[in-house]
Amino acid sequence: MKAKRIAALLAALLLVLCCASCSKEDSSPEESPSVADNYNVKTGGSSLKLDGATPEPSQSPTSPLGGIEMPAPLSLSLDGETGDLMISRPEGQEVEFIGDPGWTIFVYMCGSDLESEGGMATDDLLEMSDFAGSEDVRFIIEAGGTGEWYLSGLSPDSMYRIMVQEGELYSLWEGDPEGMGRSDTLSEFLTWGVENYASEHMGLVFWDHGGGSITGVCFDELDDYDSLSLREIDEALLTVYGAIGRKFDFIGFDACLMCTLETANIAASYADWMYASQELEPGSGWDYTAIGEYLTANPKASGKELGVQVCDSFRYACMEDGDEDSMTMCVVDLSFVVDLILAFNSFAESMYYAGENSESLTEMARGIERADNFGGNNRSEGYTNMVDLYGLVSACSGCADGSKEVMQALMNAASYCVNGADHSGAGGLSIYYPLCVQGSEEMAAFSEICVSPWYLAFVDRQSYGRVNEGAVDGYESEQWTDAGWDWFWTAGEETEEYWSYLDDMGELGESPLITFEQEPGLDEDGYYCFVLDEDGLYFTLDVYGCVYEITEDWEDVIELGETLDIYGEWDTGYFCDEFDGYWLSLPDGQNLALYIVDYTDDYVVYTSPIELNGRETNLRLRQYYDGEVIVEGAWDGLSDSGAAARDTIPLEPGDVIVPLYYSYSLTGGEDSYYVGWEYTITGELEISYDLLESGDYMFGFCIDDIYGDYMITDFTSFTVDEYGEVYYDEY
Repeated sequence: MKAKRIAALLAALLLVLCCASCSKEDSSPEESPSVADNYNVKTGGSSLKLDGATPEPSQSPTSPLGGIEMPAPLSLSLDGETGDLMISRPEGQEVEFIGDPGWTIFVYMCGSDLESEGGMATDDLLEMSDFAGSEDVRFIIEAGGTGEWYLSGLSPDSMYRIMVQEGELYSLWEGDPEGMGRSDTLSEFLTWGVENYASEHMGLVFWDHGGGSITGVCFDELDDYDSLSLREIDEALLTVYGAIGRKFDFIGFDACLMCTLETANIAASYADWMYASQELEPGSGWDYTAIGEYLTANPKASGKELGVQVCDSFRYACMEDGDEDSMTMCVVDLSFVVDLILAFNSFAESMYYAGENSESLTEMARGIERADNFGGNNRSEGYTNMVDLYGLVSACSGCADGSKEVMQALMNAASYCVNGADHSGAGGLSIYYPLCVQGSEEMAAFSEICVSPWYLAFVDRQSYGRVNEGAVDGYESEQWTDAGWDWFWTAGEETEEYWSYLDDMGELGESPLITFEQEPGLDEDGYYCFVLDEDGLYFTLDVYGCVYEITEDWEDVIELGETLDIYGEWDTGYFCDEFDGYWLSLPDGQNLALYIVDYTDDYVVYTSPIELNGRETNLRLRQYYDGEVIVEGAWDGLSDSGAAARDTIPLEPGDVIVPLYYSYSLTGGEDSYYVGWEYTITGELEISYDLLESGDYMFGFCIDDIYGDYMITDFTSFTVDEYGEVYYDEY
């Protein structure tokens, strides 16, 4: 990790501890907020509760008030002679299967901390019950996976199957909790559902956190946040498909980051359409009231027509919540996925061979690094490694053949998309690319879902290069030969064993590929500069500055983070600092630790680790180059299990912020966090961009190479005096 390299460099300066602008405290352990009083279900002015009456699936469900008699469930069977799927009605008459008229939408609702800490699952159940509806539209929900329910009548000690129809909730079944991250839990629910509540049109929604192609969706809070991987979803849906012999009209993800090529490849076998977001979804998620009302008015709507409604209502909800800039949602025509994968595989073959030339490989790697990506992808918030497919192909189009065919197939597949300003150029589907290589487990998971052996070979070579000082001239693997592809080597225990070389990569942060014509140092004008030699320039991916504050007693340094205040000439390899000593800070003067999330020609987005009301999270800031700073809110980032936090939390008066910082000992002590002072927001939070407080600081360059390793240069020290002057010295 970069921290190890930083600590080693700083220790060599023989400096020592005391914090002028920070006080060192122990951070209190994270506690879940108390759950508010449970809500009652409101329908048409009457207050309803699930009353625990749970008829067996073979019985008619009953209204919570006992006033409505529901039709008997349907039973499916296969005709022994024709093989056609038949429906058995109560009178025993056999008819060709089409299901009930209208729509049934199955919702696999894993409540997780979204429910236990915020009641978001309850909110969506209420949305489903808020539309007057008709008997032609119903939601069938499997609900569980959370430590607390806001909805009266539901307990974390049980799992539930619930129907919402004509504005009311019906308890269909209650049983012992089963892990919602298990494929058999999903397949049992869906098999039961289509046997009893099939309709002419059917959809499936996965509701919860999402983590993208690698970690999947539905993280069960009661089962150590185990999630459904794409392979587990594939296994479950294959079982269900065998039971019903037809595809769902759509498969949707009311979850973050799931609109990926790998997900679409799985879904294409089991549905006609896919609805999902490339980016994070705000906590409000889909608008189920709008969906229900639309289907009530249009019970014969197609999967495409419903998808447009899902996208548009999602966009309107995001606009109302102030989340419109970051939103994405797409309706994917899964009938075009095969064409897209074939085109991409041919393109990936050309990418792979183009990458044997170091200049072409550098061009592609730099382009992919600048392509749109989703879910943070930085040191403070974690890495999803989800990159826009259109952006990746565009980045490599100058070196590899076939980009036009991929883009045309992508346009056909991404049938209808709504994107906010932050992702205006996104193409609708993401793909995994290791912006940060995170070990054998992640790469083994990717190898089992990768849609192209040539792309997997490209990724493998990039990963290998990180461990083995570059791979262009020395990469070999028995899997990747011209004599054919051993594509199924990726299954089973052998997969992780193959990728185990990533777990033995040892110390990083001293990339041998970064070499200099002129070593970093102060020039005659007092600027800190360096010049890369030809090889070093080929292998350089990105360059940015790193700033540290030296404590008053010179025992520790506090990491203030990253800056783009540098000047670079990519044609000559000359780079120089343009850092003027200005930094973003809270209104009380505390400097924030800043890490770059994204940047454009107009602004740079930073994330800053903080405590918000006693809970660790990250503050998102957008700084425009004209000086304006916008506070976007707080975002938790990725959990240890890979689940992406769903909501950006708005800041309100009375909220208490405590800045957090990485710190490194210069005397052989332990590296740790520094914890700042409490700052209470009194109005709209205004972030200042002012000169650093007087004191001693250090500046160095971080140079990323194209294989994911990096080098941190030696540091130069600088002093900010009481008059606001900045003086540089070289160690």
